[in-house]
Amino acid sequence: MKKRALISVSDKNGAADFAKALEALDFEIVSTGGTAHTLAQAGIQVTNVSDITGFPECLDGRVKTLHPKIHAGILAMRDNADHMRQLQELDVTPIDVVAINLYPFKETILKPGVTLEDAIENIDIGGPSMIRGAAKNWQDVAVVIDPADYPLILQELREKGAVSRETKFQLATKVFEQTAQYDALIAQYLRKVSGKNDFPEKLTLTYEKRQDMRYGENPHQPAAFYAEIGAPSNTLTAAKQLHGKALSYNNINDANGALDLLKEFGNAVPTVAAVKHANPCGVATGSTLTEAYLRAYAADPVSIFGGIVALNRIVDVATATELAKIFLEIIIAPGYDPEALAILEKKKNIRLLALPDLSKANDPHTLDMRKVVGGLLVQKLDTFLLDEKTLKCVTKRQPTTEELKELHFVWKVVKHTKSNGIALSKDQQTVGIGPGQTNRITALELAIKYGGDNVKGSVMGSDAFFPFSDCVEAADK
Repeated sequence: MKKRALISVSDKNGAADFAKALEALDFEIVSTGGTAHTLAQAGIQVTNVSDITGFPECLDGRVKTLHPKIHAGILAMRDNADHMRQLQELDVTPIDVVAINLYPFKETILKPGVTLEDAIENIDIGGPSMIRGAAKNWQDVAVVIDPADYPLILQELREKGAVSRETKFQLATKVFEQTAQYDALIAQYLRKVSGKNDFPEKLTLTYEKRQDMRYGENPHQPAAFYAEIGAPSNTLTAAKQLHGKALSYNNINDANGALDLLKEFGNAVPTVAAVKHANPCGVATGSTLTEAYLRAYAADPVSIFGGIVALNRIVDVATATELAKIFLEIIIAPGYDPEALAILEKKKNIRLLALPDLSKANDPHTLDMRKVVGGLLVQKLDTFLLDEKTLKCVTKRQPTTEELKELHFVWKVVKHTKSNGIALSKDQQTVGIGPGQTNRITALELAIKYGGDNVKGSVMGSDAFFPFSDCVEAADK
């Protein structure tokens, strides 16, 4: 008896060749709608699903395969005598290969200006039901959802006469990974459309692997980088790498911190942020990008070595010439002048990233997540700096306009300094940063040590209140 293959795909790449090969292996090809038309045009003998079910496709194609004669053929267990007897009584032919890919919901919602109605129409119903059924019955049915797997199926059929259990199990696993992501995307999209930005009772997240990494935070830790589907264009996942070896786990973590810090300053004034181990080590503005970089470098010329530099302007030749004088892990900017890129590309180990929307502020509704063993901490991303209307000066001496401007600068920096954190700045340039200490006075002492004589006349930013007078006294001294 001929084996039966059901092919119904939205992505028709390779479908005709796959069906031809199956036909040559004595499979009966069953199909629907547009796929059946494509296969018939390729000269393949196709049995339409409607001819099997005795029921026409209806409701603009919404109902095609939702029928017992299809699902029973997929779900029947071949080693279950009762199942096989029932198939015979009901005149149902088993389906041995199911090749289906789903309506392009992800691609639809990523289109600019997509309507809710268009998104809803691209939610597949019959497809997920069939591939889930085939995956559930993986011992007997080979289910293929990715055209890249067609050659493997055909190879095993030709060489062994059947698809191996191992391959069928892997294909089934792939199905449930896809349907889980498919449903998660639908839920995320509908929640976004509804305008509800609270924390749902059931949080299902889905990401797609962007790259495998040589290792994680430490050499003995395997790692990979995953991208959020539909991530905004101002995030690191949208950056284009122009030069250098692949980014490491620590590179990505540190570069993300550099981006978040730089976003605090917008793009009104040339600004440069240097980051090392996810902490700022030099931040400055300037009348030109080159001046801003030189001031950021001068803020801590020791720590910037091997660090990450983020700039909010297209890198020009003058700036590139200065950047090239020391070893940097990563440079990230909106873009690079061709001559500037040529200068930096001479440095073999540097990684150059371009992100045109780099200065665009983060969406305040973005979720910020921290994995803990056995759980997940979720909060809204901290896009808030301060509300000037709520500021109250409690000392007799009020800050001058220039001092207040300087405080705005230093608060932006200390916000992105690990706690306990202290930042000192003068003339829109950091002069000392003390990050990640177990007490605040040590953080200040470290910032003063880094700054040396430059700390005189600077302003001080702290990432929390002063519980004692020691920091104020040390700053005064």
